[in-house]
Amino acid sequence: MKLNNKTILVTGGTGSFGQKFVQTVLKYHSPKKIIVFSRDELKQYEMQRRFIKYGKLLRFFIGDIRDLTRVKTALNSHVDIVIHTAALKQVPTAEYNPFETIKTNVLGTQNIVEACLASDVTKMIALSTDKACAPTNLYGSSKLAADKLVISANNIKGAKDIKFSIVRYGNVIGSRGSVLPLFQEYKNKGYFPITDTRMTRFNMTLEYGVKFVINCMDKMMGGEIFVPKLRAYKITDLARAINPKNKHKIVGIRPGEKIHEELITARESGDTMDLKGEYIILPNFTHLDWNLSDFLKIYKKYKPKKCVDGFSYTSDNKELLKIKDLTKLIKEYNTKNPH
Repeated sequence: MKLNNKTILVTGGTGSFGQKFVQTVLKYHSPKKIIVFSRDELKQYEMQRRFIKYGKLLRFFIGDIRDLTRVKTALNSHVDIVIHTAALKQVPTAEYNPFETIKTNVLGTQNIVEACLASDVTKMIALSTDKACAPTNLYGSSKLAADKLVISANNIKGAKDIKFSIVRYGNVIGSRGSVLPLFQEYKNKGYFPITDTRMTRFNMTLEYGVKFVINCMDKMMGGEIFVPKLRAYKITDLARAINPKNKHKIVGIRPGEKIHEELITARESGDTMDLKGEYIILPNFTHLDWNLSDFLKIYKKYKPKKCVDGFSYTSDNKELLKIKDLTKLIKEYNTKNPH
């Protein structure tokens, strides 16, 4: 992706993904400016100190995506690209605070879309989640609604030169709220709290996620849902990789939690293309600037082929990581995140 001389705004920019994205772009590209948009002044202050050497190249903008006026003000700085990561992401929190979840995840995303349409933005890519795929909880349902808003924005852009797409992926190893930091806390307590011994999760590093998003920005037509091809692991194997001597205490599945992560449902198989390293779910509507022949031309070098009807992509697959693979991943994580 040619990010040189581009102004980029990242919503939720002080989060795990946002910070890694900013770090990567500043290291490997030459942007004109990066704007970190978030509502946490402490995290912005800490991030500003961390990146102090970049000076005015990195700007910090206090605001909430629920506030359309504030979002529009942030985009008045001739922003070229928007990366939308801001959301309420904890499943139990969303279940207990449904009004707040809808305001942030759905109405907040609508505000981002409307502000982009009213500005000079040319590309907007939103981060989604496996939980938006056949959702079983409010968080997933709110993200599915948000995804629909982003994809359908391609229908109402008129003559504007702007594209809207989605990146959908699962668990980021070591991210806040994920199972690895939790298990690390229990490493020397004699047991691990296991929700279900059958449970599997996709594995993806933060570095890979950022690289994937940047690559998707480079080739997006608008309307695609990009899904990376990932390996997965059993929760019990992760526990054994951290401490094989600990016992496994079954605590039960949380409300709305799935045994296996889903990234593509059988219902979506008819719209899904299989490419090297990724899947792309095509928009199941027709708008003026999108057609299959253009897609096949743009993605020709990736040799796309249509997935068979009934295909689904879940973490319960044959590409499961072994304990030795997980041990290596944990070692790399601990090296980068010393306690």
